[in-house]
This record gives sequence, structure tokens and C-alpha cells, in this order.
Amino acid sequence: MLDIKKIIVTDKEYPEILKHIENPPPALYCRGDVSLLNQRAIAVVGSRKATPYGKWAAYGLAKKLSEYQIAVVSGMAAGIDSCAHRGALETNGKTIAVLGCGVDICYPASNKRLMDQIAENGLLLSEYEPGTNPLPYRFPMRNRIISGISIGTVVVEAGLSSGSLITAEYAAEQGRNIYALPGNINSMYSFGANKLIKDGATPLIIFDDIIEDLGIPKRFHTEKLKEKLGMDEKRIYEAVFCQGEITTDELCRKTGRAPSEINALVTILEMKGVIQTALGKIFIAK
Repeated sequence: MLDIKKIIVTDKEYPEILKHIENPPPALYCRGDVSLLNQRAIAVVGSRKATPYGKWAAYGLAKKLSEYQIAVVSGMAAGIDSCAHRGALETNGKTIAVLGCGVDICYPASNKRLMDQIAENGLLLSEYEPGTNPLPYRFPMRNRIISGISIGTVVVEAGLSSGSLITAEYAAEQGRNIYALPGNINSMYSFGANKLIKDGATPLIIFDDIIEDLGIPKRFHTEKLKEKLGMDEKRIYEAVFCQGEITTDELCRKTGRAPSEINALVTILEMKGVIQTALGKIFIAK
């Protein structure tokens, strides 16, 4: 027996941000972590027929958002949607799949494993009752919920007839931020995203752009990453933090570790984004 919860507009779990869209769903059916409905979230959407570039971008963007405790919302379709969900899950982040059918029905069937992972570590969401089949007209309707529970929508890759453009249109009507990933002007898979930029969407040049737009300080990110450091990594980080800037030799003296060990740990910490090196000095990442 699946654990499915029904939430109506007057329930405290019903997302406040969704109440203010045109035609909010009177009820939501949920499988998973209902608390995600009121967590800061960004929608990451795009074409089912995605290029390797688009898949890489959706996966990477979802990982970046997850690092900042931002939930990733998408539609669990093949292509861009699936990559966005997987990017969040691989980083132990949170993701919400808004379905065009009941939360007990897997569509497409090839995403059964992904659906189970989202139910376990995220949230499956639908305005349709359990048992509702995935008919074509239901998917454009559910797109208003994808944008409606998100403070912004990113179109990663989209042709001119992609359903993700409907999501962007809903986001515009709802007064939410719209981002689009610039693509090859000769690629049919980028025509829609490039047109969004032409029409005023914010071009997403680097993933950090969206983090800056949300006003999340780098300090928040560094502190969150610090929580995941190993014991030796924390000792190096704390030594750098106390000094402000420090050399490898000074770290060796402070920690009693060999230069080769210090260099290896510094490299790992730099790759994790918590420290920086320049001109022979080591600093806390800004």
C-alpha cells in the first residue's frame, strides 16, 4: 500500500506560493517528503530529446542548486527533466517531480527506478487523483504547478514546440524569474531557449548566476560544505580560517603533517570550493 497524502488549500502544508497563481489546484496528492512544498525551489525543465550538452547542463545545475539547499522541481519526463532529478539526488539534494498522472503511476515506464528514488528522497506531486492515467492534455496543465511552486524557472534546452516553453509562459504570468541556457544557434534543440533570451529571459551563462540572483551569500555555501568535511580536512580548514591566509610550511608546523599530505588535503579542499590558493598562500574561499 503506497503512502499517499492528500493536501487541500486550507491545509498548512499547502504551499503558500502556489495559492497565489491563477487556477491553483484545489488538492495535491503527495508521495514523499511533504515539507519540500514549502522549501525554496527552482524549476529545471527542457526537452525530452536532449543533447549531451543539455543533459550535462541540467545535471550540473541541479547539483549546484542542491549544494545551496535549493530543491529542484521538474516533471520526470525523459531527457532534461530526468537529468535534473538525478543531479539533485546524486548530491543528496531534494527534488520534486510534478506529474501529469497519479502519483502511483510511472510515466514514462522507463523511469520506474528514478520515481522510486524520488519517492524515497524527495517528493512526487500531482493534482490528479491516484489511478489517473497520463493523457496528453494533462501535462501542459501540470506545468503551471511546476512553475507555481518555484521561485524561478530555468529552461535548459528546448525546441520551438517544447512543453517547457509552456512552463516558462506560466512562470512569466506568475511573476517568477525565467532563465534560459544559451545554445547553438544552429541546433533545433536550442531554438526555444534562445528565443526566450531574445524575448527577455535571463541568459544563464554560469550556474553561480542564479545563486547570486537569489541573494544567497557565499559564506552560507562554505559553511554547508564545511559540515561535510572529514576530520583531517576540517583541521586544515580551521587553521586557514584562524590565520586568514597561510602558507604550506606554516600549515605543516601547525598540524605536524608532511608537505605531501598538506598539499593533497589542500587540493581536495580547493576542489570542494572551501579554500583558494594564490601566490603561494592559502585563503578561505570568498
